[in-house]
Amino acid sequence: MSDGRWSDLTARVLSAVVLVAIGAVEVWLGGLWFETFIAAACGIMIWELVRMVDPQRSGVAVQLSVLTGVAVLLANYLPPVATLPVLIAPALVGAGQVARARGTYALFAIWIAVAGFGFISIRENMGFGWMVWLIAVVVATDVAGYFAGKTIGGPKFWPKVSPKKTWSGTAGGWVAAAVVGAAFAVYASLGVGLVLISVLASMASQAGDIVESATKRKFGVKDSSDLIPGHGGFLDRFDGMMGASLLVLIASLFYAPGEM
Repeated sequence: MSDGRWSDLTARVLSAVVLVAIGAVEVWLGGLWFETFIAAACGIMIWELVRMVDPQRSGVAVQLSVLTGVAVLLANYLPPVATLPVLIAPALVGAGQVARARGTYALFAIWIAVAGFGFISIRENMGFGWMVWLIAVVVATDVAGYFAGKTIGGPKFWPKVSPKKTWSGTAGGWVAAAVVGAAFAVYASLGVGLVLISVLASMASQAGDIVESATKRKFGVKDSSDLIPGHGGFLDRFDGMMGASLLVLIASLFYAPGEM
C-alpha cells in the first residue's frame, strides 16, 4: 500500500465504515430518526457551500444551515403544493446573504434541499428496500469507479473539471451499478428494467460528483471541508447520492413502483 495511488485508501476505508454504520442504523430506523439525520446532513452541506462560495460569511453559514435543515425536515409533513416553495425559500434567502456567486449558490442550495427531501420521500414513501437499492447503487458506483480508475487508469473522463476521473473508472461504476440492479431485480422479481434504472442512477450519481467538482474548481477549493477524513466534507461524500436521489425523485413523479 506504499504506492502513491493508494495513499488515501486507509483513511477512506475507515471513514466509510463509520459512515456506513451510522447510515445503516438511520435507514433501518426510518421515520423521524432518518428524517432528522438527512435534515442535519443537508444543513452541514449548506454550511460547507457558504464557506466555499463566500468564506467571509461564517456566521451566515450557520444560520442558513439551520434554516435549510428545518425546511427539509418540515417539507415531508406539508401539503404537496407547499413542498417546493418551502425547499426553495432557504436558497433564495441565502442568495441574498452571500456576497458573490449568488446564482451558483442558489442553484446548488436548491439541489441540496430537494435531494434531501428525495431521500426522505424514497425511504418513507417507497420503502426500506428502495432506499437500500439506491445506496447500494451509489456505493457500488463509487467503489468500483475508484478501484477501476486506480488499477486500469487510461484517458481522463473530463480533465478540466475532475482531473482524477478516468473513463475506466466511469465505466466500472456503470458495470457495478448494473450488477446491483440485476441482484435486486432477481431478489424482488422486478424484471430487467431495474438494471437500466440502476445504470441511469449511477450516471446521475456521477453527474452529481462532476457538478460538485466543477463548483469546487470554480472557487479554487480542494475539498468542501475536512469533516470526513479521506473524503473531505459532506458535499464531497454525498454529491453522488444527491444526484441519484434527484433522479429517482423525478422518476417517481411519473411511475410509482411500490415497496420493494
